[in-house]
Amino acid sequence: MLPARMVNEFVYCPRLFYLEWVEARFADNDDTRLGQQIHRNVDRASGAVPLPEDGPVKATRSVTVSSPRLGVISKLDLLESDGAGAVVPIDYKKGKPQSDGSPWPSDEVQVCLQALALRDNGYPCTHAELYYAATRQRVRIDLTAERIARVEAIVADARSVAEHSTAPLPLVDSPKCVRCPLVGLCLPDETNAILSRRDQPPRPLVPSAPDQRPVYVTEPGSFVGVRSGRLDVTRDNEKLASFRLIDVAQLAVFGRVQVSTQALQACFARQIPVLWLSTGGWLHGYALGQPPKYAELRRRQTAMHAQGGTGLAQSIIGGKILNARTLLRRNTRGDVEATLASLKRLAGQARSAETFPTLLGIEGTAARLYFAAFPAMIAPAADEIAHTFSQLGRNRRPPTDPLNALLSFCYAMLTKDLVAITLGVGLDPYLGIYHRSRHGRPALALDLAEEFRPLIADSVVVGLLNNGEINDSDFLRRAGAVSLTADGRRTVLRAYERRLDTEIRHPVFGYRISYRRVMDVQARLLAGALVGEIPEYKPMITR
Repeated sequence: MLPARMVNEFVYCPRLFYLEWVEARFADNDDTRLGQQIHRNVDRASGAVPLPEDGPVKATRSVTVSSPRLGVISKLDLLESDGAGAVVPIDYKKGKPQSDGSPWPSDEVQVCLQALALRDNGYPCTHAELYYAATRQRVRIDLTAERIARVEAIVADARSVAEHSTAPLPLVDSPKCVRCPLVGLCLPDETNAILSRRDQPPRPLVPSAPDQRPVYVTEPGSFVGVRSGRLDVTRDNEKLASFRLIDVAQLAVFGRVQVSTQALQACFARQIPVLWLSTGGWLHGYALGQPPKYAELRRRQTAMHAQGGTGLAQSIIGGKILNARTLLRRNTRGDVEATLASLKRLAGQARSAETFPTLLGIEGTAARLYFAAFPAMIAPAADEIAHTFSQLGRNRRPPTDPLNALLSFCYAMLTKDLVAITLGVGLDPYLGIYHRSRHGRPALALDLAEEFRPLIADSVVVGLLNNGEINDSDFLRRAGAVSLTADGRRTVLRAYERRLDTEIRHPVFGYRISYRRVMDVQARLLAGALVGEIPEYKPMITR
């Protein structure tokens, strides 16, 4: 059954209908929350609805009716009698009617479907009404033959759109987009800019700083529970911290930390991913409520994975190399002109690489040149750490020097965030495009991490060392392996979160946006490229 509310969305915006009904994606904003508040009374079921032959209907709230003929189902806010033996469905809306007093077309279609469903169940119904809360007025809608034919045609059109494998293109320069709750998922101006459907730069519709933030629990032996809509972190019955669930973007627990079943259920109900990491930051696994319902996206991702990611992988690695070059150019303290020239040449070669082995070789060469020059970005105060890195080079599992320990931990945090983001978009984090899939390896998250390693992780490491926030006492050395202390991890996490909150001007779309939001936008652009909505994936490249 197609909900009448979804037909309302189809009339308002076919793309919004597709995202919500077919892909089962939804997001709240102030308007939707206000609508929920206005509906709090009519959503409480009250009264009885006798069968048509059993007597008149009295005022009844929250009544569900369906029409098998139309294939439509709806929950009526209020059902009343007109006093002459017929019933009248009344639908509550938070706003106001159009300037001439007429109802909005999407609202009209929804309440007409409710009236038709009542008719199909044998109830006499000649008209319906809309109640607009902002002006406290009712607007009558008569069930004329012309109106009924138009509504039935709209239902057929909605079903036709729902059968397509990709969403309709976004509206162009529509004022509807500004207050749409799904604007951050739909990316209308961004998609239209890439497709050259609009001349103006994208409007800053995407929030630059989401209200939610990750919660990190690093204290060994602590326990995460839930009480009165809050996540409480305790140890030995002592409360260490408390967070409102509405403020939590993800829950990341390190090492010996327990999470209660009640806390898990509360997180699942709000689509908050829970991620378990080792003490050193290695991602062990994650949990999320219901899996994303966007099956077509996962099907296309699987097909691209099987084909080897032709085109997408080249763009990702080309972007990574250019971002590494930019970080070196901005921060180096020595002469690295030869390295910069080589990286620029390698980025061009990566974008035009014809085979996967060739691309691997180009990336390996670029990484060797980049990390050889990496110590030149470190201030003299941390010369000993930079010198040790110069001698040992890039190493991991386990890192054998402080600089490698910092890089590995920041890369793990970046991967963890991109696992959560890909899950939210509806992608499978374990089906990669460039990285080959192996047991326990979030290959797609690692793919997206490539362009962000220099922008976020490497930048955090350089800043920590150059600002003196991390020193030798923040590292543990055991049997040749180096890891961060508990205090060191907390220092790095604070710097990492600061970096994610840093706002930049997006090089493609032109508006200011935080790195935290950029990662989400890039994941959605990748999804758009996978389903064929946009012709190619453009990595995030700073100048």
